[in-house]
Amino acid sequence: MTSVAELERASGSRRPLARCIGDADGFLRETWGQRPVVHPGEDPLGFADLLTLDDVDRVLSTTSLRTPAFRLVKAGEQIPESAYTRSGTTGSKPVAGMADPARVFELFGDGATIVFQGLHRYHEPVTRFCRELEVELGHPCQVNAYVTPAGAQGLELHDDPHDVFVLQAFGRKSWEVHAAPGEDGREPIRAEIASGDCIYMPTGTPHAASTQRSLSGHLTVGVHIVAWREVVRAALDRIASDPSLDDPIPAGWPADLDELERSLRDRLRGAGASLDALDAREIVDARFERFLSTRLPLIRGALVDRGTLEQISDGSRLARRDGSICELRSRGDRLVVLLGDRRLEMPAWLEPAMGRIAATPTFVLGDLADVLPDRDAQEVLARRLVREGLLRPLP
Repeated sequence: MTSVAELERASGSRRPLARCIGDADGFLRETWGQRPVVHPGEDPLGFADLLTLDDVDRVLSTTSLRTPAFRLVKAGEQIPESAYTRSGTTGSKPVAGMADPARVFELFGDGATIVFQGLHRYHEPVTRFCRELEVELGHPCQVNAYVTPAGAQGLELHDDPHDVFVLQAFGRKSWEVHAAPGEDGREPIRAEIASGDCIYMPTGTPHAASTQRSLSGHLTVGVHIVAWREVVRAALDRIASDPSLDDPIPAGWPADLDELERSLRDRLRGAGASLDALDAREIVDARFERFLSTRLPLIRGALVDRGTLEQISDGSRLARRDGSICELRSRGDRLVVLLGDRRLEMPAWLEPAMGRIAATPTFVLGDLADVLPDRDAQEVLARRLVREGLLRPLP
């Protein structure tokens, strides 16, 4: 049997978009946002590193998962939570909506679909994949999972308000995918997808999953596209902060609409000049900084590593944590370090050392001496980055 570690090593050799769709550059150039496509799996391991039936069993059986992180549906209808949840206490406080595994499995056997909502928030392999995909695309992502028994009716024809990648994790499922909005009328795509296959659908693409012959588990990756409207609004917000725009329009303006129109035109001309004077790169950098400081954290092991802080010395070997992000931005006498889920600020004189760390997967702390000669400063910096989860000590 293939181990989880083997699956992770095999899947980690390819970027997430290429795992979904094959030729990532060609996909972005010719398909993204334009038309749906079914991509046959190229990897014999498929998406088994992201979700297996055993994972589903474990999450429901051992974690006291609570609604709304999961729900059950049957033939397109929601099953009342009371049919598959129970109450209990944690400490002295009552807790409701916990999964009752025996009842969940009984309903599943009777044709119900198990839906994991926001799976990227509590299942580490999916968290990592989702984070890497959204950083690659530059758009936020979320993941739900749908586990359906054989012979069960799938979802009715519907569309989603975001782009979607359907990743078949295990089993098989039949789909009907209609033309995307703006696409030339064509016959629906009808396909049965197997483990490792992927369907991409732009926002608003009508689709349905039909009755299936075998148990199926698939991940639906929702990509929340950032529209140009949001970027332009950031520029408009900057000129809207002009104090002169706080001046009231003239009292009595209803009696002289021509004068109000002339005054408005003057203001609009001034706003246009202010827009032309804006530094577009500054706005882009602000969005980049916000994007790479608000992703979900990937710092598993950071708590354990804190116990080794006092042992760090110039001979310590350190490594960037798997999946970590380290982007540097100079801000005058400060250096901003973007870690994906947060930002750090430190003195600008640390930029050479941080640049070396950002570019080097593993290193010996003392090797920073040419860019950070002070041994105490080396240790302080290393301990800080271990606490933040960017670095981990190696044996």
